[in-house]
Amino acid sequence: MASTPKKQPKKQPKKQAKKQDGRVVLNHSTHLPGLIAMLHKLAAHPQIKTLTPAVISRGRSHAPKFRLKISVPILGGFKLIARKGKSIQEVFVITDLSAEQLTAAIEAVL
Repeated sequence: MASTPKKQPKKQPKKQAKKQDGRVVLNHSTHLPGLIAMLHKLAAHPQIKTLTPAVISRGRSHAPKFRLKISVPILGGFKLIARKGKSIQEVFVITDLSAEQLTAAIEAVL
């Protein structure tokens, strides 16, 4: 009996290593308007590992534009304060960046 030749599987091109982006932890159902989109842009920075939105509270003063600034250093990163209107939300960032470098990265995405 003549055997039919087996079909060779197509060779898949080698996948290029994708650069590792930081991740945005979504553990709350409520966030400031525009915060999550901005955090995803910030997470694309190669030295930012994790961005975690946290407690939302009400402030006394009004911030007409969305603002994000560094509050205090924490173990492995910084705590940020996001402001929009009278709402305030804490954001925890795990990163190797210095405060000045993180400020520059924030200004680049705002």
